[in-house]
Amino acid sequence: MRRKLRVAAYAMCVRDGQLLLARWTGRDGVPEWTLPGGGMEHGEDPYDTVLREVEEETGHLVEITALLGVHTHRLRLPGRFGRPVDQQGLRLVYEARITGGELRPEVGGSTDLAAWHPLEAVGGLNRVGLVDVGLALWRERPVTGRVPAKMNTA
Repeated sequence: MRRKLRVAAYAMCVRDGQLLLARWTGRDGVPEWTLPGGGMEHGEDPYDTVLREVEEETGHLVEITALLGVHTHRLRLPGRFGRPVDQQGLRLVYEARITGGELRPEVGGSTDLAAWHPLEAVGGLNRVGLVDVGLALWRERPVTGRVPAKMNTA
């Protein structure tokens, strides 16, 4: 089985009781909401990754105000030629404050929509597990920077 490590950085942007999310279409073709962010490019610092990704996916410029935590998860994915892939995702979750830009969808990228959602409505959205991880880190601010093991999902 092939092994792959993916390092990514995401932003928790909460403003006036609303959370900024980006919508992407997963492998099954169903749109899901996620935190703005994404994969780190070779040689890139994760801090710079989150700044770049938030702007690409939402149009907003942000300032990082805290590192909320680090989350890891593993997925078994179908690979090329029937060879499965054991993928580990290492995700850094930052708290960010909007400093500029205007809300807009990403053009030609992995997401198709960006929107602000009331915090109390997020639980009813079709969302990836990372959204719940980010909310737990943002609300609880654990000194270890880790969410409970039961949240180690995609």
